[in-house]
Amino acid sequence: MTADESLSRLDDDDYPAYTMGRAAELLGTTPGFLRAIGEARLITPLRSEGGHRRYSRYQLRIAARARELVDQGTPIEAACRIIILEDQLEEAQRINAEHHRAGESSSPSAAA
Repeated sequence: MTADESLSRLDDDDYPAYTMGRAAELLGTTPGFLRAIGEARLITPLRSEGGHRRYSRYQLRIAARARELVDQGTPIEAACRIIILEDQLEEAQRINAEHHRAGESSSPSAAA
């Protein structure tokens, strides 16, 4: 692997760069919390060749959002469900906006 390939991984939000211990430390939480949100299927960490969980920056952002909700008193299962629903809503809104833009560009008034 070249130095450029190694550096490009640093910019990749999906690259599983963080061990469970480091991820928990960055989030100010415990490995048990990360296991719990994994069991709730909020995030699915990749596994190293040795079977250890590895987390990406994207997954850490999701975990941080879950931690915020839990810190506010939301049960962990509910926090995970809220985040999943928020993500689904955001995706639906994005698709709706794309369809809306496509409809505008193909309407007769847009061509006039």
